[in-house]
Amino acid sequence: MKAIVEIVVEPKKLEAVCRKVATLPEAVKVYEITGEFDVLVELEVDSIVTLREILRDKILKIDGVKTTHSSLVLGEWK
Repeated sequence: MKAIVEIVVEPKKLEAVCRKVATLPEAVKVYEITGEFDVLVELEVDSIVTLREILRDKILKIDGVKTTHSSLVLGEWK
């Protein structure tokens, strides 16, 4: 299943956070974006439990990550 995680990052640590997130085996795409969030990550996970573990044990422990917002992809149109 696909999950989208949007991340708010401390400005001076943006590049380091992007690099660290990009090393996660579950990360399919990592985008630096404008707007309310700084980083958007597309993850491929096998369950909600796995998503929770990635958020809790990996993403939220990266130095510079302030908050996350995650969504599960229910359908893909294109």
